[in-house]
Amino acid sequence: MPEPFKTFFNSGTIAMIAANLAAHSPVFDRERFEALAGEGLDALELKARSAQITRALDACLPADFGTATDLMLAALAPVDAPDDSPGIRGWAVMPMADLVALRGLGEFDHAMVVLAKMTRLFSSEFAVRPFILADPERAMTHLMRWTGDADWQVRRLASEGSRPRLPWGSRLPGFVADPAPLLPLLERLRDDPSEDVRRSVANSLNDIAKDHPDRVATIAGAWLTDAPPDRVRLVRHACRSLVKAGHGPTLAALGYGEAALRLDGLEVATPVVRFGEALEFAAILRSDGAAPQEIVLDYAVHHRKANGGSTAKVFKWRRLTIAPGETLRLSRRHAIRRITTRVYYDGAHRVEILANGRSLGSAGFELEGAEAGQRVGTGVSPR
Repeated sequence: MPEPFKTFFNSGTIAMIAANLAAHSPVFDRERFEALAGEGLDALELKARSAQITRALDACLPADFGTATDLMLAALAPVDAPDDSPGIRGWAVMPMADLVALRGLGEFDHAMVVLAKMTRLFSSEFAVRPFILADPERAMTHLMRWTGDADWQVRRLASEGSRPRLPWGSRLPGFVADPAPLLPLLERLRDDPSEDVRRSVANSLNDIAKDHPDRVATIAGAWLTDAPPDRVRLVRHACRSLVKAGHGPTLAALGYGEAALRLDGLEVATPVVRFGEALEFAAILRSDGAAPQEIVLDYAVHHRKANGGSTAKVFKWRRLTIAPGETLRLSRRHAIRRITTRVYYDGAHRVEILANGRSLGSAGFELEGAEAGQRVGTGVSPR
């Protein structure tokens, strides 16, 4: 089983940070830093570990912000250097970027330049957000400049750091309410040569879609006009949540009309599913259309809740073209096992078939052994 992410911040990482900072400053108190950063580390989760290292840096680096940032930048590994070369890189950069956010709001422009340099070794997407919250217009001046940077990681920082609802990051309520300031930035990056940058643009649009679905549908339609293949993929990824939700304007923008499709049968091969095993089902689809149809086929699993109700989770299945009168039989295997984001409960569940966002029908199945399986897996009761 892979190690949890939190173990990236360990005593070895702390010692490595200390050694590289001490190599560039004879007055850096390496022992004090290691003691402060490592105190009770094993009991902390990832973000708490990073925050503790940030506090240790704050206590041990020079009080002058410019001197402190010069030392941190000097201690970074050269960009594209071999992994075994001296210097701080990867997750170890995260607490240093957070220190820039902690100390740097009073020296806004210098701090933004430092974050752009740090992001080449590890993304500064979380550290840049306090600056956007403090002064959106001033921050956007830097972000727009970054869209033209030669380094794709700096260009990605412009879009990823400004996402309205970045996971793990502080929400940007101004952009949640009105994403208009972001749109010129995203348009500049929509045809970026880096797939990582384009994926970030798609994720930002997906964030915007949660609050402004019709606006994203309009953007999708405009961006798809004479679009190259990479942009088509970007738009489809950006609209994934709206497609799952059956949002009509988005489906129309993507070229999907209302599905003239019939569910002739939904065969559940596993009417009783043991927790840790898989639901197996097959859908028999027949086209009632007079012309070939482009179909986005999804399925939803309606999970039983603790109060006896249910909640649906939609999963992507496939895109397909179906001819007039054609019948297709499509099968699927869906694993039901312990995950950190869901608590399962024994009892009645349902699987539902969706075509272009419209429900075609559903069938039930029973889940057994979920509560015992989760107690064994996590050491706690799901209740």
